[in-house]
Amino acid sequence: MNRRTLNHTLIRTCLLLLSLALFLSACASAGTVPETPSAAATGESAGTPSSAEPVKLLFYVNGPTLTNTEFRTLIAEPVKKKYPHITLERIEPPTGVTIEEVFTSGPIPDLSLIINPHPLLRLKAVEDLRPWIQKHKFDESRLKPVLYDHIKEFGKNGEIVAIPFNANQAILYYNKDIFDKFGVEYPPADKQLSLEEVLELGKHLTRSDNGVDYIGYDPGGPLDLSRNVALPVIDSDSGAPLLSQNPEWTRLFQFAKTAYEVPGYIGPNNQYVYGRDAFMKDRKVALRVANLANMVGPLEELRQQGTEFNWDLAPIPNFSDKQGKAREAQVHSFVISNKSEHKEEAFLAIKEILTDEVQGLLSRNARVPAVINPALEEEFGKDIPVLKDKNVRSVFIGEQQKTHRIHEYEDQVSKWVTEATKDVVVGGMDINTALRKADENIARDVERLKKNE
Repeated sequence: MNRRTLNHTLIRTCLLLLSLALFLSACASAGTVPETPSAAATGESAGTPSSAEPVKLLFYVNGPTLTNTEFRTLIAEPVKKKYPHITLERIEPPTGVTIEEVFTSGPIPDLSLIINPHPLLRLKAVEDLRPWIQKHKFDESRLKPVLYDHIKEFGKNGEIVAIPFNANQAILYYNKDIFDKFGVEYPPADKQLSLEEVLELGKHLTRSDNGVDYIGYDPGGPLDLSRNVALPVIDSDSGAPLLSQNPEWTRLFQFAKTAYEVPGYIGPNNQYVYGRDAFMKDRKVALRVANLANMVGPLEELRQQGTEFNWDLAPIPNFSDKQGKAREAQVHSFVISNKSEHKEEAFLAIKEILTDEVQGLLSRNARVPAVINPALEEEFGKDIPVLKDKNVRSVFIGEQQKTHRIHEYEDQVSKWVTEATKDVVVGGMDINTALRKADENIARDVERLKKNE
């Protein structure tokens, strides 16, 4: 190439670069922006909003136990890390305010953590998540079937009304100090006892000592025990009452009655269910079955306040003919309100919380992940100081059962199971009569609810 040709080439190149610079400058002055790279080219997930305008999502919890520390650690902070423009703000209505009142007055939550979607379905307040699942290519195959199959049952026409957050598994908690006081051997850490064995164990620990009345085993009530056998209160299709029709309910009531009849078990004012505080704060209950979310967070908060005691975990017990089975897998799930102005951001928050990274954080904070990844379960409880040196592997002994299909009125009529328990324990009514009475009340309520639809 001669000198003249080279000079012409350089001049043309300089003019081209100058023209391009002027064009870009004109675009900027006119308020237009050159086309950005595609989402695929930048690695951004399809459908992610390009706007970074600040968005506040109101977050509400109804049913699950979720401490404010857990809310920040497992939900708000991971979402903020991924999407700096999204802020989750928890709303906590006063005690006694119902979920129906929350969704019909005041600011409506964008995103909720619930157990039973039926109250929100009755209000027609639930977003069908199928379009968002498709748009954001959410991989449903990663979700544990025992959880997701239950959630799918709430969609009458194939709707996906919720996405699982975690499996709230039940476990056996025991107070080692009480066992030591009375010289009783601890329950095994690697073997599932039968409920009948736990009942016998509790008999040796229901004693009085130095003015303290100790309770060996608190079985809860028949409604709690029904989760051991995945037993509905009313027929999942018809809504017909089942208490006096299904012999399993008779068995549950008889088992609970036997536990209540252990000498020294019934407390002042006919107390027969003792609960979390009796185990955790009063420390007078030796054996208690409870969900992880119900106990671990509060026990850790108690530790942070400077109160600790000598307790541990053992595998969830079940009836002798149900060995190898844990309880129903209680599902904590996310629901998006169909009235939310930020549905997309709410779904992106859910998607981020369901990543392996955040579900691993979940596991380290003692919640069983909703996704299929055994490696995450190896990390269980490692970020919770109160679980140090506890038998955390006991959590995974026993196969989780899928929660029974829940009729839309079950949550509104289950109170009659509790009332029947009271009739038996306090009123001295025989079990069969109490179950028939409860069924009559349930049938009446179901009929009334149907008329009010």
